[in-house]
Amino acid sequence: MQASEVPRAVAAAMSTASSLGLTADDAIVLHDSNKLTLRLLPCDVLARVAPVADQVARFEVELAQRLAESGCPVAALEPRVEPRVHERDGFVVTLWTYYEPVAPREAPPADYAHALERLHAGMRKLDVPTPHFTDRVEQAQQLVANRDRTPALADADRELLGDTLGSLRRVIGERGAAEQLLHGEPHPGNVLTTENGLLFIDFETCCRGPVEFDLAHAPEEVGEHYPGVDQDLLRQCRLLVLAMITTWRWDRGDQFPNGRRMGTEWLGRIRAAVDRNGLD
Repeated sequence: MQASEVPRAVAAAMSTASSLGLTADDAIVLHDSNKLTLRLLPCDVLARVAPVADQVARFEVELAQRLAESGCPVAALEPRVEPRVHERDGFVVTLWTYYEPVAPREAPPADYAHALERLHAGMRKLDVPTPHFTDRVEQAQQLVANRDRTPALADADRELLGDTLGSLRRVIGERGAAEQLLHGEPHPGNVLTTENGLLFIDFETCCRGPVEFDLAHAPEEVGEHYPGVDQDLLRQCRLLVLAMITTWRWDRGDQFPNGRRMGTEWLGRIRAAVDRNGLD
């Protein structure tokens, strides 16, 4: 979120909580990316705030409710208020249960894989309209092709990313693997280690595709504990996901901390992988 918008976003979250009978005298910023994540005190509620144009919040709230009802390992909405999206001062605000982190914060790979398997099992029971994973790949391809949005990307690197995204999108699609509803980005930043076990958060990137696409966001060791994984497909998905997140780092509007440095490092990893294994 733009730094100039943060004070207004914090105020919107605190006033929303107060209007619902929750005491919110202070706010601690836990995460700042495309949305702001806050811990409101003393009511101890987690608030997620995004510009009002971000209507994905409604989908996320509804999906989280349905997954929780199915017993999936997901973070719960705040039980003291109605589970819905609140609009205030140009922002959408959603209120969630705050979970005190427990040590160790890094989830054991086997536990991570088991939790993701449970999440996928619950998601297979739901029929909700979501994009296909290739739609997200296409968004990355469009970004690579747009020199105005990625002006610092060298021609050779632009070609590398474009070829990698296009080829792997085609190759993975041609495999004809079974597809289902996915989290979309179940990386460690979207997994909470709590007293209730591992819980997944942030469902705004939900899509349909093979489970290997989700596993590609998790640490490599997790894929070794997930049953029935096509390891060759997982390798291809890992490279595809790496190309996608590398592309986001070259967006001139990207606000990820140290994003350009990471983008440069990841370009080297992609080039090495392509040189070593090709794109097929």
